[in-house]
Amino acid sequence: MANMQLSSSTALAVRDPWALVPSLGNLDAYISAVNRLPMLSAEDESRLARRLRDQQDLDAAGRLVLSHLRLVVSVARQYLGYGLPQGDLIQEGNVGLMKAVKRFDPDQGVRLVSYALHWIKAEIHEYILKNWRVVKVATTKAQRKLFFNLRSMKRQMKGEAADGATHRAGLTEAEIDRVAAELNVRREDVIEMETRFAGGDVALEPGGDDDDESFAPIAYLADDRQEPTRAIEARRRDELAGPGLLRALDALDARSRRIVEERWLKVNDDGSGGMTLHELAAEYGVSAERIRQIEVAAMKKMKKALVEAA
Repeated sequence: MANMQLSSSTALAVRDPWALVPSLGNLDAYISAVNRLPMLSAEDESRLARRLRDQQDLDAAGRLVLSHLRLVVSVARQYLGYGLPQGDLIQEGNVGLMKAVKRFDPDQGVRLVSYALHWIKAEIHEYILKNWRVVKVATTKAQRKLFFNLRSMKRQMKGEAADGATHRAGLTEAEIDRVAAELNVRREDVIEMETRFAGGDVALEPGGDDDDESFAPIAYLADDRQEPTRAIEARRRDELAGPGLLRALDALDARSRRIVEERWLKVNDDGSGGMTLHELAAEYGVSAERIRQIEVAAMKKMKKALVEAA
């Protein structure tokens, strides 16, 4: 595997502290290094993307790429089941990431992580399509010999069939033993290769865009539970529901906070909620409508605080 770094051919000039990915021959060291790279805030990402778009600033492009290398590693892990090298999957994903950075428009109102996901997966899918073939089972010299000789041996055995009877497509047990003996491979290898020949290649994606009923491996290759954007959304949701909510409550005056907590956050031992509008109105000596108005104003203020913290 080639060194996992941005070489000079990418023309991405990277300055400290972003030049944290040295020339590495070890994949684990590379993954550890990219996970230590700092992430960009929405403001920094937008600023850098505009510098790249308007001024062709290659340093800005380098920062955008490096801050998203961990996303490529996460996506590449979803495709390890194909037996292809993880380093190659990551390298192809990095190509997709650089294509996404080149085409990213910060004025579209989406984060680069969402936009780049399509390009990263597209490059990895293309790599799998080009490399996942029946020949991949032939990893040893004996298996390669089996791969290149099995069909000719089947035709020969079919020609030897007695009385000119039509030979069945599959191999008999005796024929499997004969092939294994002549080519010096295991019976299991003969059976597996024969199965692969009989099944042929499977298209990774549906054959036609107009076929609504089509279903292909692309629909179930990736584990959606580990999909990066969903993981980011889940962490952000947990943040807003915990510390974010507390910060929003701290932005309220004492009366508004108590009204919100009684109306929306309090749960009694019997499962019932907090105080009603009329109960709060009686306590504060105002009308129920006034309590409702205070509640509405408090909720708007909390929403604004949560948006600013996002």
